[in-house]
Amino acid sequence: MVSLEASPVAASDSDGTSSDRVRWGEALGYPAWAERAMPPLHGAFNAMNRYAAVPALRMGLGGLASNPLTGYLMLLTTRGRKSGHRREAPLGYMVAGDHVYCMAGFGRRTHWFQNILADPHVDVILPGRAFSGIAEEVTDAEERRQVLPRLVRSMGVVVVATGLPNPWRSSPDEILRSCELFPLVRISATGIAAGPNDPGLLGWLPPQLLWLVPLLWVALRRFRGRSSGAD
Repeated sequence: MVSLEASPVAASDSDGTSSDRVRWGEALGYPAWAERAMPPLHGAFNAMNRYAAVPALRMGLGGLASNPLTGYLMLLTTRGRKSGHRREAPLGYMVAGDHVYCMAGFGRRTHWFQNILADPHVDVILPGRAFSGIAEEVTDAEERRQVLPRLVRSMGVVVVATGLPNPWRSSPDEILRSCELFPLVRISATGIAAGPNDPGLLGWLPPQLLWLVPLLWVALRRFRGRSSGAD
């Protein structure tokens, strides 16, 4: 996912609200139709992230939601630059070499990007692993040229839905031009972070439900059978 968890803001408070929002897509290169669609789309993505994507990634279900068509998702946790609270953002990502890369699709105003500028220490949950790391903006033009087109193509149909060029038909140069104002972020692992299956998180829940639900179903059928026989 490009980064629909945070809208562009002119002045932000508490890492997630704004009293002075700027126009969607302004100076970022989104087409007019995408700009008009952004406010309702943003609200839908916020709800989906809060009630579906974030809980699923916390429970270690990222692998079920990641594929070449709809894109690959990770959970990025930053520290709020004003509140100091942990902020979670489901994002599209790509692994290249020893680093994980992601992109701020609403430019430099994106909340999680502003958070890492204030404090680069982050936690990352990928579908198959978790780690702590240092996030920094990629400023080297050649590294950006090598990584960004591949990252955009890994995001699947979400890229097209936001009005960006078709990543499978566009050349690397076309993708680079369309994403010129989107910061590319490199995350380098520095330590071990708590993953979904570690104490305190919810990775234990899906496996338990796999056997608990059928067990309850069998027990309920037997109970009903005995109740019917008693009558």
